[in-house]
Amino acid sequence: MTVKELAAACGFDVACGEGDREVTGGIYCCDLLSIVMGRAPADCAWVTVMGNLNSIAVSVLADTACIVLAEGMALDDDARARGEQQGVTVLKTSLPVYQASMAVAKAIGILQ
Repeated sequence: MTVKELAAACGFDVACGEGDREVTGGIYCCDLLSIVMGRAPADCAWVTVMGNLNSIAVSVLADTACIVLAEGMALDDDARARGEQQGVTVLKTSLPVYQASMAVAKAIGILQ
């Protein structure tokens, strides 16, 4: 499933990026960026509340398929510009982190 298809299936908004990348690495939920850098699987949907420039950098380093920005958090302008530049797709939802991750899990077939 592509990130764009994931957004449609979950009712998430696309804040930046094309969304053409495949989500094949599952889901990773964490807000501590140093842990995400070392533990997030490549091609995962990373669910977080961090909508800043550092989250874009960590997504690139961890090679995530996308960032799912939960809890209605905003993506700041610098992060949006860098995300577009680096090819990082950021999805937005008002759902809490747990519910957002469950929506992703159902959409990509981890849960029924």
